[in-house]
Formats: sequence, structure tokens, C-alpha cells
Amino acid sequence: MSFPKRYADAVAKLRVPSGFLLAISLIWLARPTAESLTMGIPISLAGLALRAWAAGYLAKNESLAMAGPYSYIRNPLYGGTLLVATGLVIVSVRWELAVLYTAVFWFVYLPVIELEEQHLLKLFPHYEEYRRRTPLLIPVDRTPPTGQKVTLFRWDLYMRNEEYKALLAWLAAIVWLSWRSL
Repeated sequence: MSFPKRYADAVAKLRVPSGFLLAISLIWLARPTAESLTMGIPISLAGLALRAWAAGYLAKNESLAMAGPYSYIRNPLYGGTLLVATGLVIVSVRWELAVLYTAVFWFVYLPVIELEEQHLLKLFPHYEEYRRRTPLLIPVDRTPPTGQKVTLFRWDLYMRNEEYKALLAWLAAIVWLSWRSL
């Protein structure tokens, strides 16, 4: 899929505000139950773990991340965000949030992913080869590529990428939703 550059540039500025819109919508509309919490929390927790794993391999604009979760998909941060959102929508028990979250992912996040890929193509000449062999968001093959040098998760990158903020926001959301379910 391809979005016009002018559109993608415009919605890129909406990525953070749309996250606040989604959070406010969740707070306002969610009607969680004990059952929905039990079903949704593990999914959103898996997404949070994927985001954390990815953040520990991402040295933005310095090197191309191809290890860890990046050896399976090109966009594990967005994949993790998608899982977190899916879990929260399940917890919310509101179809309206499913529609809203899907629309924001489709019309804001996918164009931003496309812009970021254009940036990476300019920054790293070998990105095209990586893009050809690595799926966008959904892993096709569960076996990691062979012949790559071993790169380890780095806590300093996790902290530099401020991924702990996603954890804190998630915890606040879960506390709120748990209280709301009572």
C-alpha cells in the first residue's frame, strides 16, 4: 500500500495527538469486566513486551536494527503497539473503540511507517535488501536468519528510547480499567 507523501507528512504530526485521543476514548468509553480484563491484559502485555524488546535493539539513525525482534519483522514497535491496542480494546468491551483504533492505525500509523521506511532507505543503503526479506508487521517464519552476528539487548537503548513511558502508561490504563470493572 502506498500513501501520498503530502498526506503521510500531514498525519505524521498527528501520531502523538492521536495516541492521546485513543487514551481519552478508552478512559471515557471502556466498560471492562473481570472476564474482558482476563482476556485482554495478556494480549496487551505481549505487545508491551514486544515493544520493550525492540527498544533494546534500536539505535535510531545510527545503525539499522536487524537483530532481536527486527530479525522477524521490520516494525516491532508498531507491531507491539498494535497488540497493546488490541488487548485494550478487548478489555474495553466496546466495538466503537475497535473501529476508532483500527481507523487510527490504518490512516495514521501505516502512512507513518511508510515515511519511516523512505527515511531508512536514504539513511541505510542496505535497507532495501532487509526490507525484501523481512515482513512488515507479521512474522512469516519463526526461525531467525542464520549468518548474522549476535547482537544483544541493550538496556541503555531501552532507556534512551524511553520505552519505560509505555510501561507506565500501560500500568496506569490497567489500574484505571481494573477499577472501572468493579
